Amino acid sequence: MDDIDLTDLDRFARGFPHDVFDVLRRDAPVWFHPPTPRTPGGEGFWVLSRYADVVVAASDPETFSSETGGERDGGGTLLEDLPSGFAAGVLLNMMDDPRHARFRRLLTPSVAPRTLRLIEEDLRARARTIVADAVHKADCDFLTDLAAELPLQAVAQLLGVPQEDRHRLLSWANVTLDYDDRELGQTTDRTRQAAAEMFAYGTDLLTRKRAEPADDLLSLAAHAEIDGAPLTDLEQQMLFNLLIAAGSETTRNSIALGMLALLEHGAWPTLQVDRSHLDTAVEEMLRWASSTPYNRRTATRDTTIAGQAVKAGDKVTLWWASANRDERAFPDPHRFDITRRPNPHLAFGRGGHFCLGGALARIEMRVVFEALLDGVATVDLTAPVEFTRSNKHTGVRHMPVHLAPTP
Repeated sequence: MDDIDLTDLDRFARGFPHDVFDVLRRDAPVWFHPPTPRTPGGEGFWVLSRYADVVVAASDPETFSSETGGERDGGGTLLEDLPSGFAAGVLLNMMDDPRHARFRRLLTPSVAPRTLRLIEEDLRARARTIVADAVHKADCDFLTDLAAELPLQAVAQLLGVPQEDRHRLLSWANVTLDYDDRELGQTTDRTRQAAAEMFAYGTDLLTRKRAEPADDLLSLAAHAEIDGAPLTDLEQQMLFNLLIAAGSETTRNSIALGMLALLEHGAWPTLQVDRSHLDTAVEEMLRWASSTPYNRRTATRDTTIAGQAVKAGDKVTLWWASANRDERAFPDPHRFDITRRPNPHLAFGRGGHFCLGGALARIEMRVVFEALLDGVATVDLTAPVEFTRSNKHTGVRHMPVHLAPTP
């Protein structure tokens, strides 16, 4: 256990370190991670690695807050404390009920299954065009040319962002989410500049939505009210930032890492022969990729988890990626199985903070892989996959491939 340091981002630079969490689930499923020289604030934190414990904590927001707890001035869902009134308590994913539930109800109709069915054919047509363009190149980057494109186009459409601006937003989000040139809790001139440019863009766009509302999520947020009062300017801006990042980053990585798993485990030819497995394959790719490895909560009161005493104010991290490989929840969890049933994975979280975009992500993945199955005979890696360096986002920077078209 002395060798385990989950704040050492180099451990995550080649993908999620499942071998480390195999040890934790076996020997210390509720483990207090001591502070290290890299730990934000010089403060230790609890690590929940088993499925059952993660579900219990995620389902009890009164005890495990997404906002703050104890005598903290800040909180949030990252290891480092973020200031209350700026991030914690303002960002939707770092907000507790009742405001969280009321805020969430405003957005739910825009991503409800009935609404998404109306745009599914448009997404399918977009996916065909994206795949056709990539096949025309033959040698391409599966991440940037394929996996990232549909989620990015979809979130731009839902938010009311002009499509010609989507790659600017993606570049800003990539800089702020990756830790290629920094450690936890640190910012650089590059990350500060990206955040400032994204904030300025969002401010301008929201101003336009207030003056000329359209049928999109940002217009909804710009004119919505909770308890008779409009959302604050900061809440609207933070929602824009959150949805740009969450709406593009997680799904593109699930698509890329899902394709990588299909190739490495010999499942691509199976899926080509029998597409009836596509829905279960999507669920297995979500479990396998687990593109959001953890979320933090803060204990609001003294409690116990699996016999371990947790104090009010303690940081508690819920490791979804580890829970999704828990032997107690999934038979043979390190086997990639596109026919796996049941598959109660936690890729979208659990409880009141279950991912709002889960249904959209599933549709995007399905239509992308339908288009790939239609248009691509073989996919061959032409260079090693380059992973992001982060313990908060398991993702891919580049995935060079050669695509051969179907005859």
